Amino acid sequence: MLHNLPAEVRTLGADLRALRKARGLTLASMADDLGKSVGWLSQVERDISEPSIDDLRAFARMLDVSVSSLFRVAAAVGEEGFIVRKTARRPIGSREAGLVEELLSPDLTDDFEVVHSTFEAGATLTQAVCRPTQEVGYIVSGQLDLWIDDTRFQLNPGDSFRIRGQHYRWANPHDVPCMAIWVIAPPVY
Repeated sequence: MLHNLPAEVRTLGADLRALRKARGLTLASMADDLGKSVGWLSQVERDISEPSIDDLRAFARMLDVSVSSLFRVAAAVGEEGFIVRKTARRPIGSREAGLVEELLSPDLTDDFEVVHSTFEAGATLTQAVCRPTQEVGYIVSGQLDLWIDDTRFQLNPGDSFRIRGQHYRWANPHDVPCMAIWVIAPPVY
């Protein structure tokens, strides 16, 4: 049986709207920063107008996401909005500090997002991050050192953690990558 999702759940426009709202931006402020009209931006979010590649680059810069995260790999018939195949994951984040992230959620329209993170061997995030989110992570393989506020935790496969708007940083001082699954609410990518 095929399930039909509303069009706004599975589109670039829906993702852009979700990202804009997650960043606390209004249509007017974002349009102004982009040098575009509110009407045009509204049409892009409703998939009436299609942004150019230059527009997508501007969106990515403003929303602090990679341009590639705005592109989708076509899902098989009946799977769109439900299934994300391993070969169809969208890369997200900037890949800085040796972190490779992929979106496991079908899109960005839920109240949360699920991310597959690979912390490369020797990778370190030296500058603490603090986001207005609640995040839960699960270590699938490898090991990770995680500082939440000023407390250091050494995580192993099967361990999980929670961060509630606190400062955190991480390091993988080991010789093998660490893979983790993160659930983040609200979505930040």
